[in-house]
Amino acid sequence: MGDILFLAHRMPFPPDRGDKIRSHHLLAELRKLAPVHVGCFGDTDGDFAHEQELADAAKTYILPRRTKSMARAGLEALASGQPVSLTAFHDPKIHEWVKQTIRDNDIATIFVFSGQMGQYIPDDFQGKIVIDLCDVDSAKFDAYAQDGTFPRKWIDAREGRVLSHVESKLAARADHTLFVSEAEAALFCNRLPATANHSVVAVRNGIDANFFDPSKVSAHPELSNDSGPHLVFTGQMDYAPNVAAAQRVMDRLLPQIRKVHPNAQFHLVGRAPVAKLTARDGQDGIRVWGEVPDVRPFLKSADIVVAPLEIARGVQNKVLEAMAMARPVLLSAEAATGIDAIDRTHFAIGRDDGELVETACALIANRSEANRMSMAAREYVVTQQGWCAMLAPLAELCGFENSERCRDAA
Repeated sequence: MGDILFLAHRMPFPPDRGDKIRSHHLLAELRKLAPVHVGCFGDTDGDFAHEQELADAAKTYILPRRTKSMARAGLEALASGQPVSLTAFHDPKIHEWVKQTIRDNDIATIFVFSGQMGQYIPDDFQGKIVIDLCDVDSAKFDAYAQDGTFPRKWIDAREGRVLSHVESKLAARADHTLFVSEAEAALFCNRLPATANHSVVAVRNGIDANFFDPSKVSAHPELSNDSGPHLVFTGQMDYAPNVAAAQRVMDRLLPQIRKVHPNAQFHLVGRAPVAKLTARDGQDGIRVWGEVPDVRPFLKSADIVVAPLEIARGVQNKVLEAMAMARPVLLSAEAATGIDAIDRTHFAIGRDDGELVETACALIANRSEANRMSMAAREYVVTQQGWCAMLAPLAELCGFENSERCRDAA
């Protein structure tokens, strides 16, 4: 039935951040359908340390290092009228590799992961095209512009405007356009022209409940030897919504919680924390750990995992991971989007700072209720959110007959 060409803006190994987790599992599922040729970028030495895993997974691949600065990408975007997020990932080497791969192989389907890579679809390609936009990125930039100040406000407004046009064109070109949740799919459809007739499909994120299993990991020794309580936030810490959420905890939530629980500590765990976060390390119960080899010991040691994001697109992997680790999760309504769990049963939603503080204090004080929620959270993830179940529609969407499906282990 032909091969699959898989294009991703970041190397899908190792699966250690939100977009790479999704692309990693997509690639694994696509490999069950047909041989896969992979074109993607490497950003760091850590990416290239995993190049052999990519070589083992792909029939052929290209992995150029992305070195273009955002300043250069911005100038190119202004000159071309394109979004910065496209020019940042423009590379003639990948263009040529795509042409050669299609010329030398029987490519039945091109699967594009993220809108940045849609620019590499040849105009004359006659096979099936599936584009996973994941989130409505243009809406994210619109939200940044609303809250920003000049000149960032103008930059984000422009990016949202031109990116929205690109997203619409990609959806018109694709046989199917995928999003990570029903809410994102509906938002995208509402932003399309009224005359548009595109196939827009929600394919939700899953979770590897075998890996994120509290019985298979030890608690973090430093946290477990301290009475706490410990609040933990995980994520890529140069990503603006995560930075804002961490500052929300530091400035507006933790001080109020510490009035009731003076020994409460907030642990920020994730790579590339920006300077305004690292500067807070050691102050008033705040620990900024940065990149760690494994987040699971921190999750297992958490009294509460917090995710108070005010801007959140799609499904938050950090929330699913904490739920799989059987921890009580306290999150904003925005961070809960796309997860069909029940408030106060599987996690706790706080709709403003006051409710987040009140709920945090209640969970710390009532350990039996926190434990009940933790067990319900893991049960939900194991039974409802496995990757294989979430990605089951891929075979049909990509034009392949459904093959033997895997079974997620509990």
